[in-house]
Amino acid sequence: MASDINYQDGPDLSRRDVSPVEDEPNHSPASLQQTEYERIGGRTGSSFFQTIIHLLKGNIGTGLLGLPLAVKNAGLLVGPLSLLAMGIVAIHCMNLLVKCAHHLSVKMGKPFLSYGDAVEYGMENVSWLSRHSVWGRRVVNLFLNITQLGFCCVYFVFLSDNIKQVVETANGTTGNCHNNETAVNVPSYDSRLYMLFFLPFIIVLVFIRNLKYLAPLSFVANIAMCVSLVLIYYYCLTVRHNIPYPINLPLAGRAVDYPLFFGTAIFAFEGIGVVLPLENKMQNPRNFPTVLYLGMGIVTTLYITLGTIGYIGFGEHIRGSITLNLPLCWLYQTVKLLYSFGIYITYALQFYVSAEILIPPAVARCGPRWTLMVDLGIRVALVALTCALAILIPELDLVISLVGSVSSSALALIIPPLLQIITFHNEDMKLWEMVKNIAISLIGFVGFVAGTYISIQEIVARNSSRHNSTYLNVG
Repeated sequence: MASDINYQDGPDLSRRDVSPVEDEPNHSPASLQQTEYERIGGRTGSSFFQTIIHLLKGNIGTGLLGLPLAVKNAGLLVGPLSLLAMGIVAIHCMNLLVKCAHHLSVKMGKPFLSYGDAVEYGMENVSWLSRHSVWGRRVVNLFLNITQLGFCCVYFVFLSDNIKQVVETANGTTGNCHNNETAVNVPSYDSRLYMLFFLPFIIVLVFIRNLKYLAPLSFVANIAMCVSLVLIYYYCLTVRHNIPYPINLPLAGRAVDYPLFFGTAIFAFEGIGVVLPLENKMQNPRNFPTVLYLGMGIVTTLYITLGTIGYIGFGEHIRGSITLNLPLCWLYQTVKLLYSFGIYITYALQFYVSAEILIPPAVARCGPRWTLMVDLGIRVALVALTCALAILIPELDLVISLVGSVSSSALALIIPPLLQIITFHNEDMKLWEMVKNIAISLIGFVGFVAGTYISIQEIVARNSSRHNSTYLNVG
């Protein structure tokens, strides 16, 4: 039985035998571009509003809840300003990716290009890179897999931490939400045992191989996460003692902690992988820049506001997810459960991207008799891998920072500016544009190196500390 997933990163184009260039040989590039837009989107595509909703869904997840700690690492002034700057640069890089992909799709006579396609065809524009252009696609797919599976690792840690706190503080939970009673966990089962508990449930979830069957659950999960976010904002803004006066917090954090901020912040801007599919599936893709600026403007505003008020409200006690700082009352315990349910369903959606990349080549190498078994076997192995990695690094803030530094920085900051250079280098590209692109890529590379190094260093330090404390307790 063959898998019924459509692994293509775009619309079904299998019936299109003629390229757009061949369809319109007498059109100018401008008119060809317009025809291309109309032909790809079509009347059955997503509306303006639907595309904004999908863009918001692609960027709002666990990263948002970790931003108050990120602001703590950067400082009360430096953190929000850095988030604003990073948001502007990330949106600019998303726009660069769309422009390059569309330019190359018209040039190559392709109706749609994925992120990997765009980099591969862009490298073909440079004579000394064209021989190795296939590596462009492979590198992008590698980082996409690291990013998506990294998200899944984060979800395991998030689920275990939040459910563990709810379970272990159930006896102390009250109906009084007006006191800032932050949950204090009583020693109980290790959070890694909770991850093992979730493992079979997540395996069952990813066995749903067609996303249309997840649509009802996804809708409920989105509602649950939206309600949770509203209640988190409500608590932070309305409970007066949450905003101390005068505010006595450092305006700038320690320089050594800034790479942790960078990793968490770039992790939060996690939606670059959905940009090209959303642009292509719009009814009128020419309106996508407006969707991008509006949607990502909302996202950046949410990031800055929650990161700032969360840090002000909980100060030095802020944890890897702001949900872990919410008071011990049933309303906010329910918030943790609702958001955890949303993250549980989101696991399958993030996992789907890696499944699209990894499963089809493996399935193609086996006979029809083994297709289903190979498909499900790879799914089990990938889920088990994300669980194992989460168990090895059960620190939510550090996992987020590490994933953001390693892969999100490459996809969101390093590659798009370089793609514009290799795409337009022989088409009168302005010098200032080239300098700007190189500068963005260098900043992304420095963040990649520093963030990865500091995150690994902190992971090793915390693991050593945990092992030492365990040894002392046993002794």
